Amino acid sequence: MPPEERLGLDIKRAEQTLMSAKSAALRESGLTVAQYAALSVLAGNPGISGAALARACLVTPQAMAAVLKTLEERALVTRSRHPWHQHVLETRLTDAGRDLLAQADRAAVRIERRLADEFTDEERQALRDLLARCVTAIRRAD
Repeated sequence: MPPEERLGLDIKRAEQTLMSAKSAALRESGLTVAQYAALSVLAGNPGISGAALARACLVTPQAMAAVLKTLEERALVTRSRHPWHQHVLETRLTDAGRDLLAQADRAAVRIERRLADEFTDEERQALRDLLARCVTAIRRAD
């Protein structure tokens, strides 16, 4: 397959450009993209476990453990033992975590809005559908 027909580089370029823009936007808040993603998921899922948080953020449990350690050291999250499952740690945002997330979210949403504004509602849905087909195709066994 000739290089100009390969889609992987285009997908990677778009993903890296998005992550770079978000990283720059989040710099003022002192958060990385991974930390921002974790705080965002935690906002909607208080008490979620680290493993479930890792799945939701599309990272390994080991990577999430490092993210959570940093967020906990910065007093942005608290972790406590689940009342019934003593081996499971529940993670929750602190007030400081919620405040910082709100600040960071304003910056990140500007990037998402610029991206969304390039497309009509129908085009955005078509893009989501096409990207979902990409995932399905990539996961398909040879």
